[in-house]
Amino acid sequence: MDPEFKLRLYQETILNTAASSNCLVVLPTGLGKTAIAAALIKNRLQNYIGSKVIFLAPTKPLAQQHEKTLKLFLEENTILFTGSVSPEKRKKMWLENTVIISTPQGLENDVISRRINLEDVSLIVFDEAHRATGDYAYTFLAKKYLEIGKHVRILALTASPGSNKEKIMEICSNLGIEEIEYRTSEDFDVKPYVQDMDIEYVQLELPDELKKVKEYLDRSYTSKLIEAEKFGYLPSNSGSLNKTAILSLISALHGKIAGGEKEFDLLKTVSLLAEALKVQHALELVETQGIHALSEYFEQLEKQALSSNVKAVKNLVRDINFRSALVLSRKLNEENITHPKIEYLKELLKSEVDFNTKSKIIIFTQFRDSAKKIKKILGEIEISSELFVGQSKKKDTGLSQKEQKQMIEDFENEKFSCLIATSVGEEGLDIPEVDLVIFYEPVPSAIRTVQRRGRTGRQKKGRVITLLTKNTRDEGYRWAAHHKEKRMYSVLKDIKKNYESKNTKKQITLNDYSEIPTKEENCIIKVDYREKGSFVMKELLNMNVKLDLVSLEIGDYQLSEHVVVEFKTVKDFVDSIIDGRLLSQARELKKYYQPLIIIEGDEDIYAQRRIHPNAIRGMIAALIINLRIPVLYTKNPKDTAALLKLIAEREQKSEKPDYQMHSVKPFSDNELLEYVVSSFPGIGSKLAKPLLKKFGSIKKLVNSSEEELKEVDLIGEIKAKKLKELFDKEYYEKS
Repeated sequence: MDPEFKLRLYQETILNTAASSNCLVVLPTGLGKTAIAAALIKNRLQNYIGSKVIFLAPTKPLAQQHEKTLKLFLEENTILFTGSVSPEKRKKMWLENTVIISTPQGLENDVISRRINLEDVSLIVFDEAHRATGDYAYTFLAKKYLEIGKHVRILALTASPGSNKEKIMEICSNLGIEEIEYRTSEDFDVKPYVQDMDIEYVQLELPDELKKVKEYLDRSYTSKLIEAEKFGYLPSNSGSLNKTAILSLISALHGKIAGGEKEFDLLKTVSLLAEALKVQHALELVETQGIHALSEYFEQLEKQALSSNVKAVKNLVRDINFRSALVLSRKLNEENITHPKIEYLKELLKSEVDFNTKSKIIIFTQFRDSAKKIKKILGEIEISSELFVGQSKKKDTGLSQKEQKQMIEDFENEKFSCLIATSVGEEGLDIPEVDLVIFYEPVPSAIRTVQRRGRTGRQKKGRVITLLTKNTRDEGYRWAAHHKEKRMYSVLKDIKKNYESKNTKKQITLNDYSEIPTKEENCIIKVDYREKGSFVMKELLNMNVKLDLVSLEIGDYQLSEHVVVEFKTVKDFVDSIIDGRLLSQARELKKYYQPLIIIEGDEDIYAQRRIHPNAIRGMIAALIINLRIPVLYTKNPKDTAALLKLIAEREQKSEKPDYQMHSVKPFSDNELLEYVVSSFPGIGSKLAKPLLKKFGSIKKLVNSSEEELKEVDLIGEIKAKKLKELFDKEYYEKS
């Protein structure tokens, strides 16, 4: 570590905790979380000679920034893992380096395929640790590390873990957290290092023309809810339901449909709520973004109404109030009526951008259409700007991660003044001395608000301006974020005070397949590489199954030389009937001696799509009766993995430990001959070679006598008789 580098007192205090316990560190942006991580890395590598350290970041540009920073702090060999590097090269890089910086998805694949062993890792740093919820890769990697690491230590870093106690507890549980260290910008040991920040809220009045459009949309929205209320599935006085409440209602009603309820009233209610959601989105655009964004959205809906069979879209564009809003917005767009935020932004930036000192400004906006509009406006007033967006999305083109990295460097090097960013710019942009951050609209999230605001005020005084439209959801979002942020620190204080580690071993139940003790067995399952990262694969790893990621021409899982499995969820199974994939896949599966189809999920298979139940029953019958392919059902990934493991163990039990499952497509003439012979009943790969060695060709083999067959080792009287009966049996076509 740089000998001139010295930790501040609060950093030393946090480091002292992190050195002895798995620790969640919550610290405002710009106060040196990475420096704490670097000091802990040094500590662990000194204490555990020959160990390795992993530093995880959610995006490649952020991982690249950490690589640059850590190389300033550390003397150890430090390398960045990227998805563009071949798996074999990454395996070599792992062996040759001490500190590995990576995105979680790439490392997850390496762990699954066993190219990387976490056993000798003495520390994993999880940056932006608030992502460690649900099935995000952080959760899987932490679990595997906690299971097999010899010297486990976890450091979780975030500026904002969220305001929900259950979510923070989930993060702590998923990452094996034992202690929590948090500081606010007002804490006495942190305050001396916090830069002043001016935070300003600018309130703007919605023009009368836009209010008129809003009025039509309000009427349309209310009418949808009133009509839906008549069918009895909505609470009374439902006209004030917000977007979140509607989404919850739709989810609950879909549950009823999946349970077999398909009455007209229920289906109509769901359709009306879907229309209401689309109107809600239109209202958000007119209130917070303007006519340009709204017109783009209306145009999309009109195109969908012409090309799609979705009744919600068709009915909505025929609605008189919605139609009136659409026509009026088109007229206002032609007249170039803009949202007041646009005009305010133009005047603000004219006065703020100093062409002599190259001011740095970041504008955050929710929508790409708005970002493009802002860039166009800035071009008109000769302010240099660039769009910082994610990768390609629908009709839009996006930025590759390499292009994102280059744009950040160009911004830092003052090649343009204004960075216009969507949500992709909220995490980890390490750009010193940003003069001004502008929220084009507030966001109702404490995490996102803190992340956006943290782009300024790092090394000098910062400034944040949030644009608000009066009497719209902008005001609601502002206060929602404000209260959530205050609640976040209150929740952290409460959790820290009463925190007990949840990393005690769970009691094993029959339904918890991953916790059933399993001895190390010679069980190998070949998995198509397109399944990488799937929940089933993760469960198989938990069951000590060795996975071999390969390119399977047929199926998703190969359990032995004879058994191949096509895996589908309930939804995918029905979709594959409709789009015609299933029959062709099934015919390909028949190239194996014993193909299987597994359907996973406990949803109602007949409620997935608008397809007659007899069509689904007929397909299942055809698979089982005509093609003789068993169709098996599982409840969830754990159930699927347990079934795959059981079949693989049964199949491989009698095989030698060093056997190799051949692929469905042989490569040489000898392999082709072995492949054909191995497909005979009771033969397999271990008997194919001795038979061919004895007889020299398939022709001589099938013309041999029972006595000649018995001369081959492991071919007894019964097996020889069955083979001879097969060779002599005549083929006839069923009428």
